[in-house]
Amino acid sequence: MKKILLIIIPVLMLSCASSHQQESDLDEPQSHELLTIATRDFEINTEYAATIKGLQDIRVIPRIEGYLQGIYVKEGDRVKTDHLLFRIDDAVWRAAVAEASANVQQMSAALEKAQLEFEGKQKLHEQSVISDYELAAAKSDLAVAKANHAAAQASLTSARNNLSYTELRSPSDGVVGRIPYRKGDYVGPTIAYGLTRISDNGQMRVYFSMTEAKIMEYLSEYKSLTAVISAMPELQLHFPNGQCYDKTGHVESISGIVDESTGAVSVCAIFGNPDGTLLSGGTAKVVMPTIYANAIVIPQEATYSIQDKVYVMKVVDCKAVSTIIQVENQNNGKDYVVTEGLSVGDVIIAIGAGFVQEGAKIVRS
Repeated sequence: MKKILLIIIPVLMLSCASSHQQESDLDEPQSHELLTIATRDFEINTEYAATIKGLQDIRVIPRIEGYLQGIYVKEGDRVKTDHLLFRIDDAVWRAAVAEASANVQQMSAALEKAQLEFEGKQKLHEQSVISDYELAAAKSDLAVAKANHAAAQASLTSARNNLSYTELRSPSDGVVGRIPYRKGDYVGPTIAYGLTRISDNGQMRVYFSMTEAKIMEYLSEYKSLTAVISAMPELQLHFPNGQCYDKTGHVESISGIVDESTGAVSVCAIFGNPDGTLLSGGTAKVVMPTIYANAIVIPQEATYSIQDKVYVMKVVDCKAVSTIIQVENQNNGKDYVVTEGLSVGDVIIAIGAGFVQEGAKIVRS
């Protein structure tokens, strides 16, 4: 029994000493920098990787085959609608027009003859000189002649169209892209890239993606994609070299489809490009500001996390009280926007809250 008492008594003494030490630590005032909660307007910028495309990016593809006879523009030239770009050797197509024209003349003569024969037999039939069969045969011959004439006219129109296709003109105002072909090359409708591309770059479409969760967040607030687009803020554009584009843009459209492979939704913004600074096919980052009006904003260093919960240390009656708060998922890496857990006038420890013991006496440093 004596051995047992000798073992138990020191443990009790140690426990009492530890408890006394903790109480002593809590009773000792700790000096900390404090923050009194207030509201303010706060802006967070979110960046999205983006690709730039001309408002129209049109491939110029020949409708007919032939040897490239003339190139009348250079890469990078600014052109207007209907500006002559290329010419394909037209000798074959001129010959086709001449042949089709001759065929029309031949069919016109045949039609005129069939018309005269029908009119003559119609008079003879009225005089009962010829039978009904002979009149019907003349009428049928006239119908065939008319059909042949119409077919010849159609062939002539097609031949003339093909001849016109030997000249390729700009489909819109814009800038001439890469020209991979040279005079003498054999070209046709099957070339993949086309003779060139005309980019209408007075305005540019900038494509980027937002997460499904973010779009659903907007929809829960604004109820429709149209309303979401109207509520979107003005956008900025940052180039890969770090420079900021001097004109703002706006969201034009939001896809109603979620990409199954990425879980993202495609968004298209419009930026003006009067000086041609933005290049079709280029890359950039779209910067979208989110503005929180009258928000409670605290520095992240005033918080600590335990099992995905965010805490602050409130100072209540000069004592530290751990408090769970709710914050916006979107942040700038330095601050949190608090949605629940704090009110205007509350006081929290501004730095190192995670190292302060619950119930510790706190004084302002």
